[in-house]
Amino acid sequence: MKSNNLSPTDPAQLGCPSPYLGCRVFALRFTSTPRGARLARRLVGVRLDEWGVPYGTGPHETVVLVAAELAANAVRHGHVPGRDFRLVLRVTGAPRPIARIEVSDTRAERVPPRPGKLPGTSAELGDGGRGLLLIEALAERWGWCPRLGAPGKTVWAECLLT
Repeated sequence: MKSNNLSPTDPAQLGCPSPYLGCRVFALRFTSTPRGARLARRLVGVRLDEWGVPYGTGPHETVVLVAAELAANAVRHGHVPGRDFRLVLRVTGAPRPIARIEVSDTRAERVPPRPGKLPGTSAELGDGGRGLLLIEALAERWGWCPRLGAPGKTVWAECLLT
């Protein structure tokens, strides 16, 4: 039996062009442990290489480092016992190739500062916070938002692949 319904990504279904049509997507849940964060970092690296962003290049290293920091933050600051974190990697091609990394955790009460509002000195940072400074320096843009339809938050970053 064949359905008459169009695919959600069929151009006839869209009112305007989407930059995510034709993009590559990798999404997976990981255990909220250091081991899960390491696996997330490694799989992002493998996926980028498979998609034509080779190991050892600046864009590859930048995206992997940003993904590693976001995953480590989800484990350290967003851990809820028995809950996983979710990583999504999207790579778009045109007009500018961009990698978007999204990491979602289930801890809603601990949120990062907004971009541009990060503390600047070591005394203000205390025992952490340097990962977000790194993300702010390496990513084209970053931010966070509450998760839709679930408790927690999603922290995302976009990196140019050129």
